[in-house]
Amino acid sequence: MFPAAFQNVDMLWVIVFYFVFLPGTGCGSAEGDSCHEVKTAYMMRQIGPVELVPDRPGADDSLRVCVHSGPSCCTSKMEDSYMAAVRSETQQKMRSYSFELKYLIAGQTKAFRETFESLVSFTSNLTSTLFDSAYSALASDCRPLVFQLFSDIKRHISGNSNSTLDNSVRQFYNNLFPLVYRRLLNPGIGRMSPKTYSSPNHDDCLRMTRQDVSPFGPHPRLLVRSLSRALGVGRALSRLLALAGEVVNAAEKVTLSRECGRGLVRMQYCPHCRGMTTLRPCTGLCVNIMRGCLVGVSELGAPWGSLVVLLQRLAATLATSSNHNSMELALLAVRNQVNDGILHAQLHGPRITATVEKVCGPQAAGPKMQTANPATAHISFLSTFPSVTLQRSNKTFAPSVGPAARQRLRPQSRRSFVLKGSRGDKSRSLKKLSREFEGSIQRYRWFFSELPDMLCESEMEVEQHTCWSGQDVIESYAGRVVGSSFKAQKENPELTVRNTDPVLKGAKQRLEQLTQPTRISSISPVRAAPAKEKGSAPPRSFGDSRIQWYFSFTLPSDLLPTLSL
Repeated sequence: MFPAAFQNVDMLWVIVFYFVFLPGTGCGSAEGDSCHEVKTAYMMRQIGPVELVPDRPGADDSLRVCVHSGPSCCTSKMEDSYMAAVRSETQQKMRSYSFELKYLIAGQTKAFRETFESLVSFTSNLTSTLFDSAYSALASDCRPLVFQLFSDIKRHISGNSNSTLDNSVRQFYNNLFPLVYRRLLNPGIGRMSPKTYSSPNHDDCLRMTRQDVSPFGPHPRLLVRSLSRALGVGRALSRLLALAGEVVNAAEKVTLSRECGRGLVRMQYCPHCRGMTTLRPCTGLCVNIMRGCLVGVSELGAPWGSLVVLLQRLAATLATSSNHNSMELALLAVRNQVNDGILHAQLHGPRITATVEKVCGPQAAGPKMQTANPATAHISFLSTFPSVTLQRSNKTFAPSVGPAARQRLRPQSRRSFVLKGSRGDKSRSLKKLSREFEGSIQRYRWFFSELPDMLCESEMEVEQHTCWSGQDVIESYAGRVVGSSFKAQKENPELTVRNTDPVLKGAKQRLEQLTQPTRISSISPVRAAPAKEKGSAPPRSFGDSRIQWYFSFTLPSDLLPTLSL
């Protein structure tokens, strides 16, 4: 009895050894000669109609990918279903990995846009109050001009390719000149009857000759320079954020080639054909196939890394910009530049009038208008910006300004207006927003370079002593693991890579154009701050780059407007 029992035990161990340690010799399902486990996995993953899965393994000469000399639980129609499923699964995994990056870019793009629009809206209203308080004769007609100017500024900051500050400022001053000429320099022309005292032809002549007459002095040119320098960072950030969003969307929608689909099926589902539904692919096999499938995504790695560095530098510049480059100060200064230009015109009124009459002819006189009092031009105002000091320069006003008005202006010209803001002000949130974005985006510098390998990490979560080589069950992958570049993929032992996705190729070209070294160097690191003070903050660290920067921003020469004002 005991010998028979021992024989039964020995036979049991033989059976266990056959199905556990030698699963490659046949179907590894619980029933041995059944495809029940394959059908269950097929149904649970919703790959296709479960009726396509046979009840028992058999021979199918029509198999093209999961070819096997022994019995198989797969059919050619199942291979087609596996092909569609594995493509969808891979793209879904890519979307899940890029979700946080996509959310970060979309959220920061919206936050920066709203902050910029808030700043522009506030300074637009602030500039309009200049005419309401100091030049009431111009207020109603100048309000649309101010609105148009700041609308153009908002489009410029948003990265609109058709927007130029040079044209916007020129158009503003061209339209402002006829109003200043008729109502301030020559108030006798009047505004009581525009049809009688104002000719469209005469106004057109004033607009066309404004640059030659230069009634507003250097202030239009100075305004363009200050805006170009200070708003260039925000404009570049807006454009690069838009580009980053386009690149992420293009990578998510990458088209996986048929050769890639065959490789993915061989890696993921061919073990199912033998009943091994829980066997994982070898790491080397997965890396080779994923790098081959996503070679176009990997090619984005280098220019994307340059884009992230550039975004970090732009954010750091916004967060640490001095008064010289401050966006808030530049926008606030529009009011003063416009006012100083009008005061310059009043000071040189006789010369301007003589020149205009020679070119455009005299204008008929009308009811005399009250001359605006420049004494109220520079008024103190409350702001929602943080404490900022606006330096005032000494001005000489037109002879029409009386001694009393000059006396009132002299004390103001020697003092500064301190703008105190609330705790929730937009300018402070701009600096905070920039610092947060600078720290967040650096984590994604190598995202596209590492994405194929990250997709394989999800496949390797379960440790196993054996793995699937693409052909059989082995202990370790013996093939060569190639690099992720297109050139390295020529040696890929698992699949043939012929070309990259044209959409990704176009995205790479746009990245390279906007992140070329000449543009990156335009936001250049400097070794030390101009003044060395005790207790000063250390330079900002950029994590993986191990580089410490102080930032200064200078626009590339090809982005600077031609100052013809």
